[in-house]
Amino acid sequence: MTERLDGAALRTLFTAARSHNVWLDRPVSDDLLVEIYNLAKMGPTSANCSPARFVFLRTADGKERLRPALGVRNVEKTMKAPVTVIVAYDRMFFEALPRLFPHGDARSWFVSSPTLAAETAARNCALQAAYLMLAARALGLDAGPMSGFDQGIVDEAFFAGTTWKSDVLINLGYGDATALFGRLPRLGLDEACRFA
Repeated sequence: MTERLDGAALRTLFTAARSHNVWLDRPVSDDLLVEIYNLAKMGPTSANCSPARFVFLRTADGKERLRPALGVRNVEKTMKAPVTVIVAYDRMFFEALPRLFPHGDARSWFVSSPTLAAETAARNCALQAAYLMLAARALGLDAGPMSGFDQGIVDEAFFAGTTWKSDVLINLGYGDATALFGRLPRLGLDEACRFA
């Protein structure tokens, strides 16, 4: 692909995009969540391993199950967000590799190395969480990622008896731009980059 996105698209995805903490009382449809997933799933992962799993909490009952796991600063914004996504990874993601990566026996790479499997699952889940936020932004929603929660409580409440493990939470909806903090600084090129 050689097509460059225009300035409006780059602003939507990156330069004007913000992490939202206050949400407008505007629902997000299940159809839009499906569209977001179908876009996000197309982002690349190593060996197409696709370990991320997504739980879209959009009901009061679902949010209440999550509440005990939330850090104090994350309770109100999460309860008021139209949708909270639990982004998890499947520790047994490699069982799908014969279908997802039919070019070779990629499953054996991970069956023979639990350390490699764990690292691959976590690393690629983080990529897929970012793809989900970019897809949400591309389709008109705002996002607010969070790591302030107790993974053990989430895993017990939502994933007991499964091979899924929570990684990050993302609130989705229509953010209230009037409640945003000022733009925070970013590291400069000389601080964050090297060329070799």
